[in-house]
Amino acid sequence: MGVYDADGTLWGELSYFVGARLGRAHCSLCDITHGTLRERPDWRTCRDGLPVPFETYHRNDQPDRVRVLVGGSYPAVAAETDAGWVLLLGSAELEACGSSPEALVAAVEAAVEERSLRWP
Repeated sequence: MGVYDADGTLWGELSYFVGARLGRAHCSLCDITHGTLRERPDWRTCRDGLPVPFETYHRNDQPDRVRVLVGGSYPAVAAETDAGWVLLLGSAELEACGSSPEALVAAVEAAVEERSLRWP
């Protein structure tokens, strides 16, 4: 699951959109998953190729357990395991993906392997 560095309210979405255009707001996960106004088709293709669902949330609507795990450092990617939630990627790792859905999938796969997790 991914958590954007933006709020999912109408005001939050509008604030992020304007802030991003003015260079005052930035979310590397948004850059990977969305174009100017809607979800990127290449992201949908990559997401649909993952062996588990990849859901996205905003700061204000993420599950409480993830909120505690992330600790206010957004954007982030986390995974739910049998042992609980695990942080896979933080802001720096998402920024390193360079807006590439393929790079995000590769980074998630590498993080899963590094943590000795297994896909269901």
